[in-house]
Amino acid sequence: MGKANRREFFEEFIAASAEKQIPPADDSIYNQYANKERPRGLSKTTGTLNKYTGTWSDDQIIHLLRRTMFGVRYEDVVDLRTMTMEQAVDELLAQQTTPAPPLNNYNTSTYTDPTGVKLDQTWVNAPYGDSTVNAKRRLSMTNWWIGNMIYQPQRRITEKMVYFWHNHFATEANVVAYAHMMYNHHNILRDNALGNFKTLVKEITLDPAMLRYLNGYLNTKTAPDENYARELFELFTLGKNYKPIYIEDDIKAAAKILTGWRYRTTNWTSYFNSNLHDASDKKFSSFFGNKTIYGKPGSDGAKETDELIDMIFTKQEAAKFIVRKLYRFFVYYDIDNTTEYAIIVPLAQQLVDNGWEIKPILERLLKSEHFFDMLSMDCFIRTPLDYVVGTFRTFDIQLPAWWKSDNRYKVYNYLRYYMGLLGGEPNQPPNVAGWPAFYQEPDYYEKWINSTTMPRRMQFMDLMLNNGFSAGTGTAIKIDPMHLAKKFYSPGDPNLLIDFYADLLLGIGISKTLKDSYKVASLLSYQTQDYYWTNAWAAYIASATNANTNTVRTRLVSLLTDLTHLAEHNLC
Repeated sequence: MGKANRREFFEEFIAASAEKQIPPADDSIYNQYANKERPRGLSKTTGTLNKYTGTWSDDQIIHLLRRTMFGVRYEDVVDLRTMTMEQAVDELLAQQTTPAPPLNNYNTSTYTDPTGVKLDQTWVNAPYGDSTVNAKRRLSMTNWWIGNMIYQPQRRITEKMVYFWHNHFATEANVVAYAHMMYNHHNILRDNALGNFKTLVKEITLDPAMLRYLNGYLNTKTAPDENYARELFELFTLGKNYKPIYIEDDIKAAAKILTGWRYRTTNWTSYFNSNLHDASDKKFSSFFGNKTIYGKPGSDGAKETDELIDMIFTKQEAAKFIVRKLYRFFVYYDIDNTTEYAIIVPLAQQLVDNGWEIKPILERLLKSEHFFDMLSMDCFIRTPLDYVVGTFRTFDIQLPAWWKSDNRYKVYNYLRYYMGLLGGEPNQPPNVAGWPAFYQEPDYYEKWINSTTMPRRMQFMDLMLNNGFSAGTGTAIKIDPMHLAKKFYSPGDPNLLIDFYADLLLGIGISKTLKDSYKVASLLSYQTQDYYWTNAWAAYIASATNANTNTVRTRLVSLLTDLTHLAEHNLC
């Protein structure tokens, strides 16, 4: 999709929703098609997997950070300027410290955890309790994850990869039901985020949360349940849009292999019940070389699952399938024939040759000239997580240090709720396929935007720039526009300050004409000389009286409102 067309996609929603007229970008390509239907896909990168050796400037740094983390923190941009491209990618792919587990945030004057877990203590090792505390813990787990995304202590790709795997092995928390299961499932994704794909598939296959979500615990020799076997083939490893392909009898045979797996709620582990296992021989189609997995009696029946996964991972299609998903998540959703043969096929072969290790694939992709090609930049519509979590990270919104988990999780819970309004609540994908924006052709990420969600995005920024929200904490959580400006080396220069904000907040740069119009309308309060802002900022820094503070805040909020109402704010 050409840059003009990325912007064009938003216009009908902005025009219908914005409270004031937003002038169009001064973009020659955009203007070329301004009065007629504009085709999508104007141009496509031809960059290869060769290592990128071009310019390493803020454009490349911000692109890398946008794709691998949530939002762009100015501190990260400054730090990465001192590194080479390779050093920056290596740091992002380094192992992340394991976060502390979720806490009891739900004890109040009227409610106490029935298993004895105190406020600010973790519940993950406590017994089940009852349905009420389980529901509170399930919400606690989701909110804990949101807190990890916002306040991750290291500059790592891990949180973005957990999100990737959460969509790939989609589970709905309300269907899984058990908080302990969802937490342990999340840890499987986290522990294997950059690890071995085959190992991860094996762990997910025996994961109690997945056994429950896709009825694996109901799968018996007398009543085989094909639910997980089907998704194992279609959604998790092989896909379904090519020929020749596996057949329905292959899914039925795989379901029989998986009979007998169950879970315990005493220690939240899975186990194999041989009495429920179909010990007959399972014959597969020519797609799998007419392989037979011979039935095994007793506890040896569990070994059939290993053979099934080994058989699946003999197929090159499994490598291509997961590489395509990684490409669509980190680079672009449109894979044409050139991309397929120049990028997907060699990465898939490398994945097989390296024994299904994910990290080397991402390293090669993120260091490639293809990834840093100009046409690979600014072509994604930000997900609800990118939008909401990224806002907190970019503006460095901090919660009071003395707050306990009850207030902190209230804030995270509000963000969870708002991400749901935008169509992407964590731990609640619409179904086992995940969110349609990640897989549904031909629109893919465009599905994040519609006449309902686009106004809500702007409303969120308006909320955060003005009154904020308290979520029952008694404290307004909102953006302090001066806080971010103070990090910049020259906030008193209105031209440089607008450049600074535009770089961090907009996926596509805007023209100087548009920047000047915002400068005059906001920072200069319709005056014509730059010193109207320079003097106002200097007065605020010298003495942050109410009058000086209000003057600066009002002008910055006006500017940031204009910038975050632009279509470009939704691109990354």
